Amino acid sequence: MAKTFNSFNPSNGEVVGRYPIFTSKQVAEVVDQAHKASEGWINQGFNGRKKTLLAWSNHIIKNIEQISELISLETGKPLSDSRLEVSNAVNHIGWAARHAEEIMRTSHRAPGALMANMAATVERSPLGVVGVIGPWNYPIFTPIGSIAYALAAGNTVVFKPSEYTPGVGVWLEESFNTVAPFADIFTTITGAAETGNALCLSGVDKLSFTGSTRTAKLVAAACAINLTPIVAECGGKDPVIVAVDANLDRAVDATMWSAMANAGQSCIGAERVYVDERVADLFIAKAVALAENIHAGAPGDGNYGPATMPSQISVISSHIKAAIKDGGQFAYGSLKSVQAPFVQPVILVDVPESSAAVREETFGPIIIINRVANMQEAIVLSNASSYGLGANVWSKRQGKKIASQLHCGMVAINSTFSFAAVPSVPFGGVKDSGYGRVHGPEGLLEYTYPRTVVRTRFNIPLNFLSFKRRAKDDKLVVKATKLLKGRLG
Repeated sequence: MAKTFNSFNPSNGEVVGRYPIFTSKQVAEVVDQAHKASEGWINQGFNGRKKTLLAWSNHIIKNIEQISELISLETGKPLSDSRLEVSNAVNHIGWAARHAEEIMRTSHRAPGALMANMAATVERSPLGVVGVIGPWNYPIFTPIGSIAYALAAGNTVVFKPSEYTPGVGVWLEESFNTVAPFADIFTTITGAAETGNALCLSGVDKLSFTGSTRTAKLVAAACAINLTPIVAECGGKDPVIVAVDANLDRAVDATMWSAMANAGQSCIGAERVYVDERVADLFIAKAVALAENIHAGAPGDGNYGPATMPSQISVISSHIKAAIKDGGQFAYGSLKSVQAPFVQPVILVDVPESSAAVREETFGPIIIINRVANMQEAIVLSNASSYGLGANVWSKRQGKKIASQLHCGMVAINSTFSFAAVPSVPFGGVKDSGYGRVHGPEGLLEYTYPRTVVRTRFNIPLNFLSFKRRAKDDKLVVKATKLLKGRLG
């Protein structure tokens, strides 16, 4: 009898569904079937794949209430947040479908003076089968950033959702199959870490992983056995920089939402704020006033839901304790704010940069606000982190200047989360936040490889690539090189 596991509602512990645990053998079989389906999917061409993907997005839109309710049940997030997540995911499916052809168009390259009789082109081809290991915090939006772009590029996809949100993953496969021209183009496998490891070793042509930096290193090591390349979208400790000329009302509102929405379980959520000391007290006061009207609760009761992953509660508690022990202070909340599975808003101020609360990802509704003397200090402290995913800058006149000096993959100026909602720009980080990109042209090309084609247009008397090459031919090359000073390309 096949082993199974349960999916739970984190708000009340009730069972949402039961799903099979895919064994290594089963995973290998699914990947093999995906390989066999690749040729047929490629032969659909850009127009055929576009038609299928747009039909899929329409199906999701028509059933947005159904999938939103399932997301809410498995994650505990409010239904309205689930709908927003689905809407963003659908936008990315549409963008990938509509732009794949132009992005993957064959490009013509100059052959250079010595190879003037040649025509040089570079084609972009799909890799084959892409494995996707998704997270639980945004169980449809985040994996779609890989799934839709990989499919649009002509790959088949095998998706392993988080063991906390398997139902969403299964629903995605079932919804795709309602419009798919044939089977095995997009397949979902369910299970925990062992199933994910099996996918890494299964012979997929590339793997896209979203999760913690620690787990990403394990995934990369497993994939390295077969030289399987990966895209790693890992955690963050995203800073917010608030200049003296910032619109404080907007900055506070956006920062608190960024820090608290989804129970703080966002890799691009605000975790630390560096605010000019001249406006720090006012910023903190406004943040506290806003926090008083925010509370965690079950869907329909709170502004945000519970900690989806129970083990995260201990991390959150340890970071709050560390912040206070190291000299920080509560501006709002206390240790009693943590009442599993819910964590009420906590605002900490003046926490030393050496504290684990500042250095490590908390992934909870906790925000640290520290004063800085100037924007240069804010930039230095922001960059001191081992992470480099996203950042937010609030300033009327200095936004671009500050943003250009931040060592991270994405920056929002006078906004938050905006780079995730724009399909045409790449999403990803540097340092411990990972490598590779999803979304945009860069994200689509992640799931292709370049094929160089050089073709002889006409023959010339000189043939440098032959044992029949004459001494005078060599002299001609040297002479031309000296004359053109290396400008032969």
